[in-house]
Amino acid sequence: MKRILLSLTVLFSTTMMFAQGAKNIKINEVLTNNTASLQDEFGVHLPWVELSNVSFTTYNIRGMFITTDRSVLDKSLSAPERIAKMCIIPNGDERTSMTGRSHLLLFLNSNPAKGAMHLSVPVDTLKPVWIALYDGNGVDLIDSITVPVLDENKSYAKTKKGWDVKPSEAVTPGISNIIEVNESRIAELKRDDPYGLGITLLSMGIVFACLALLYVFFSILGKFMVKKRNEKKKSGDPDGWVKKARMPVAAKDSKMKLDKSPKEDDMDVYMAVIGMALKEYLDNIHDEESGIITIRPHHTMWNNDL
Repeated sequence: MKRILLSLTVLFSTTMMFAQGAKNIKINEVLTNNTASLQDEFGVHLPWVELSNVSFTTYNIRGMFITTDRSVLDKSLSAPERIAKMCIIPNGDERTSMTGRSHLLLFLNSNPAKGAMHLSVPVDTLKPVWIALYDGNGVDLIDSITVPVLDENKSYAKTKKGWDVKPSEAVTPGISNIIEVNESRIAELKRDDPYGLGITLLSMGIVFACLALLYVFFSILGKFMVKKRNEKKKSGDPDGWVKKARMPVAAKDSKMKLDKSPKEDDMDVYMAVIGMALKEYLDNIHDEESGIITIRPHHTMWNNDL
């Protein structure tokens, strides 16, 4: 029983691994109207489809199917009926073992007797072509794309922006469709915006955005200042709390100055003079003449030479 379970587990894991590997094979580029582009090994210009392994592991695509017949989408068809409408990728060529990040070119509208890379898949250059890649069971659709009617030697390729038509001089069979080109920012800007419309709209947008921000800022600031002024008016202190805090000290000083009259100052002087006169009188410094005060010299010993 354990051996049966182990065998089923291994079989299921292997099936899942191969299914996951098949999902990494994608249609990468298609050329349907080939008159002067790539030739096969016999010098014939044929339509071709390029497959890409988007993973970093190797996967052999032998036994997978390619078709341009939309009737295979009918879910009522059995696997054998669907396979009868497809063309199998044959075994016997090491190129079908696709390494990670590699590409493989298959010729269409050809004779499989010419080689493993030649498939009898029909292609009509005057109509849009639906091309699909199916797994080896003939049931699971791996990838598909509808190719529009193309001019001579132009291809339909997957790029960073999605699927796009590439001119004949930019067709890249067997290699990546995205070619890195070193160019300056100015050159890239000129290429993407030759008339400067984008940079003009961007500049105007920045200017108007800054003006809008300034308008909002000063509007809020103005409302805040008006609110503060109204609060001061309601509190009866239009000059603010600073002057209000200083007013008691100033009022106190002015009150003190006003309360102290000049007569009190004169009275202090008079009292001092009278006091000094009485002191001198008691010390017998003055004579006895009526109505006249005479100060007599009074000798002391403090300035005698010792």
